[in-house]
Amino acid sequence: MKSKQTEEALAVRQARSWAEELREIAALIGERFSRSELRERALIYLRGLLSPVERKNGWQLAEEAGDETPYATQHLLGRAVWSADEVRDDLRDYVVKHLGDEDGVLVIDETGFLKKGTKSAGVRRQYSGTAGRVENCQIGVFLAYATRRGRTFLDRELYLPREWAEDKKRMEGAGVPKKVEFATKLVLARRMIERARQGGVPFRWVTGDAVYGSDSHLRGWLEGRKISYVLAVTSQYRVFYEGMRRWVSEIRQMLPKEAWKRISAGAGTKGERLCDWARIPLGEAREGRQRWLLFRRSVSDQAEMAYYVVSATENASLEEIVKVAGTRWAIEESFESAKGEVGLDHYEVRSWDGWYRHITLAMFAHAYLTVVRANAAGRAIADQQKKRRRVTRKRKNLSR
Repeated sequence: MKSKQTEEALAVRQARSWAEELREIAALIGERFSRSELRERALIYLRGLLSPVERKNGWQLAEEAGDETPYATQHLLGRAVWSADEVRDDLRDYVVKHLGDEDGVLVIDETGFLKKGTKSAGVRRQYSGTAGRVENCQIGVFLAYATRRGRTFLDRELYLPREWAEDKKRMEGAGVPKKVEFATKLVLARRMIERARQGGVPFRWVTGDAVYGSDSHLRGWLEGRKISYVLAVTSQYRVFYEGMRRWVSEIRQMLPKEAWKRISAGAGTKGERLCDWARIPLGEAREGRQRWLLFRRSVSDQAEMAYYVVSATENASLEEIVKVAGTRWAIEESFESAKGEVGLDHYEVRSWDGWYRHITLAMFAHAYLTVVRANAAGRAIADQQKKRRRVTRKRKNLSR
């Protein structure tokens, strides 16, 4: 009986916590909507994204909200007057408040959104890492934030291919603002990192895959601001080593056996992500900072390798760098959960504003779930500690 009461009390406490978190978000973004009806519609949309509805598109969300048609939802994502960028800034503040950590890691990555037709903003046949092949899709570049308390998204940009940027009529048809010009994914990533810096996001590292690691301009930009990074590169990446420029795959074969160390890059769904790691310095340390070449080798298949370039303070340990490299998987897990839980890719809008509005609200829904889970985990740990203290006190009393 007591156990049942405890479970019921826990359920009530969790429900209250979830409601309080949603009220906090409603208060945070409320000023971004000039009309009360629009403000309420945005909150209804967030609730719909958080609901168990299988497909979170206009019709399904309208049905979940009790509407006969999806017109109100379409209005929110289309014709209504509000700024998705202002809500994105509110999202950033919300994430920093609940998950902020001076040792945080910014993670850059992109994901594809498969589409039919040619009218959706930025759509074209292009490589999608999501599909693993060339598909008709949109590409979104994202900035995620990973700390000890959780991981979620901070920012997003829709990649507009050059052929779109040079076709003013097509841009106008998709509602792309006239001021938008072609920008590479690398430039979009840099803009988001800079916004995070200017917005007061506490972080120590940046990490990303080889799309970003192979670009010397991005690395130089980060180094110029003394931002530490662990960025992947391909096996054909070349660096100056022992008197000549060599492929990193060639350098790996020159490493002695004792250079390798087995380290976990963090816990995964199947346990610790154990791999063999090695690093070598690239040049001399300057102003207390050092560049390294980092190698990762699979434990089960030694031919399976990954390579990274690193820039950090010269006292950064191999273990710390490995943890950062492992954090890159966080954004892949976040994409998976955001698409599966809050419908990140369920939208049916075609316009530029529609994409940014849906994606931003879906990111907010994902951040909400991340914060709720982090708070629940914190309470569970606190409850366990209280229980241990009670047991310890009882034992002491019995021993007297």
